[in-house]
Amino acid sequence: MSDVSATGTVVCPKCGYTRGAAESAPAWQCPACGIAYNKYPAYMEMLRARSRTLVSPPAALDPRPGAALDGSIWSLLAANVLAVAVALWQNWGPAPLMLLYWAQSVIIGVSNVFRIVSLDRFSTENFTINDKSVEPTAATKLQVAGFFALHYGFFHLVYLVFIATSSRGAPLLDFWFFACTAAFALNHVWSYRYNRDLDRQGTPNIGTLMFTPYVRIVPMHFTIIAGGLMQGGHGTLLLFGALKTAADVVMHAVEHSRLSRRTEKGVATAAEGDRA
Repeated sequence: MSDVSATGTVVCPKCGYTRGAAESAPAWQCPACGIAYNKYPAYMEMLRARSRTLVSPPAALDPRPGAALDGSIWSLLAANVLAVAVALWQNWGPAPLMLLYWAQSVIIGVSNVFRIVSLDRFSTENFTINDKSVEPTAATKLQVAGFFALHYGFFHLVYLVFIATSSRGAPLLDFWFFACTAAFALNHVWSYRYNRDLDRQGTPNIGTLMFTPYVRIVPMHFTIIAGGLMQGGHGTLLLFGALKTAADVVMHAVEHSRLSRRTEKGVATAAEGDRA
């Protein structure tokens, strides 16, 4: 709604224009900026709701936001664009860019370990250790987190050796490398907190949590390795970065969608149990 001053004049809530007595615009519309007075508050509330959705997970049983309102996707895209822009600006070869993406992959693994350890309630349905079913206990949670850290860490150690032995030229560990690594770290810290809050609403499957990072990073790393075998040049670097960014964002969205469905199922199950 518009603001009405003490003298009875109408003041636009958007631009602050005071409506005159002889305006040609309809009474419901601001002559200066064109908004509909009575629709503007609802529009601003919608924008505030969308901004909250960008940074906070939906409440239990609320519909999940689409990719366009997933703040972690936008921050991941921004971190990838920053990495490619810095690589072009600083004339990086494939080696430092491959090492940067390796660091991002390590960050994904570390955040997943914290996510498993922070589980309050989880399912072990169809999950076995040494071919034996396990109960959803604190000991199981720590064992799974430890196994994942060991296996994922060994995979990345081998991958680091591959980068070091196959790269043409030594990777650059300068200010911009660490700045881009920090950008990826901030994105995944945000994503971790978002996913952790979703996990606490339902009963996620711990096996799904353990294997999902591999589903996320394998397509990304195939793209990285292919890019590392290419010849240098800005065109090649741009193509390499674009392909990796596409794989990264798509798999991130798939991961969120897959785990959100699991969380929704867990929330529904928990609600049925509470009613019983």
